[in-house]
Amino acid sequence: MKKIHIVTDSTAALTDELIEQHNIHVVPLTLQINGASYTDGVDLSPEHFLDLMRESKELPKSSQPAVGVFQTLYDELGANGDPIISIHMTGGMSGTVKSAEAAAQASSANVTVIDSMYISHALTFQVLEACRLVEEGKTVEEIVNELDSVRKRSSLFVVVDVLDNLVKGGRIGKGKAMFGSLMNIKPIATLQDGVYTPVAKVRSHKQVVTYLLNEFKKETAGKVIRSVGIAHANGLAMAEPLKKKIEEMGIPVKLSFTTPIVSTHTGEGAIGFMYYTE
Repeated sequence: MKKIHIVTDSTAALTDELIEQHNIHVVPLTLQINGASYTDGVDLSPEHFLDLMRESKELPKSSQPAVGVFQTLYDELGANGDPIISIHMTGGMSGTVKSAEAAAQASSANVTVIDSMYISHALTFQVLEACRLVEEGKTVEEIVNELDSVRKRSSLFVVVDVLDNLVKGGRIGKGKAMFGSLMNIKPIATLQDGVYTPVAKVRSHKQVVTYLLNEFKKETAGKVIRSVGIAHANGLAMAEPLKKKIEEMGIPVKLSFTTPIVSTHTGEGAIGFMYYTE
């Protein structure tokens, strides 16, 4: 019987234990900062990246894996006819999916590429669900259909603490950023169809926690909660109180330091809050 292989990228919030347990293949993105190039998760830790970003006058640049890197992996995994499901971060923030699709077309392997429409834990929800279904003996078609369902049942909020990277990335002007900083504004956004979409502005960490907790309760009322994750970029001032309040409801929360790829967009102090239901 042919084995289905699962491939993802380094923006997924996966521990080494999960990668080894499920035999997940992770293709890293690269980052350029202060004239140097780094491989995400290989020679650059999230904590060290924030130190470098703090000193940098320009926004760091991330690069998707080269088509050839994907193709080499696909050719190797699919050499004996095994199918591959390759699940990646939202195409709204990176060209990783397009690289994977180009490699899939060039490879002789049977590859299905999926745009998760998400990042971090919300990407991981789909990767781990795919692994579970592979272990249950499901077909590629059955897994793809279920991942589409997981995507529709997932939510992701991003909260930016300081506005510097939004200015450097051209998302807001310097005038708005100066006003926002003076007013201590914390923009809250979702990923809708994989694209950063502002939904609210609050003026304190406490208000952030209250807003996210209320949205969580509203969206999950009467539903079975499958998984909750919080990723932060030195954003424990918001992440820890939110985690505590949700765990007081009897719901476990996975907390992790976000990848440099995501921190590049959000800046230091940011958090991502993600969950999905049955």
